[in-house]
Amino acid sequence: MSYSIAQAAQRSGLSIDTLRYYERIGLVDPPARDSGGRRSYSEEDLGWLAFVTRLRTTGMPIRMMREFAQLRHREHTAGRRKQILVEHRSDVRARIAELQSCLEVLDYKIDHYAVVERDLEATA
Repeated sequence: MSYSIAQAAQRSGLSIDTLRYYERIGLVDPPARDSGGRRSYSEEDLGWLAFVTRLRTTGMPIRMMREFAQLRHREHTAGRRKQILVEHRSDVRARIAELQSCLEVLDYKIDHYAVVERDLEATA
């Protein structure tokens, strides 16, 4: 099955402009073209876009994403690709821990204000 750029954008959650940008910077391979010269995305293209989107969502810098994208077309690069992902996973885990700490502070403050509200209601 093939998808137009509009369909690929809809399925990936990315804008058409973002798809073109990712193609221009080498993050996404240029898709096949149909007989009219329009981009035609495959299921494989959409799978790669889903992966790239996850990398971006987790905060991987574009520079690292580009390196990973370029390496996937070369032989004997599994070690480096794994290293990129392992390092990024470490960064993601650190961010999760930081966010968890922030969430604990928010929970504490919310609980504190619930007690304040109860005390105010009790004295009213």
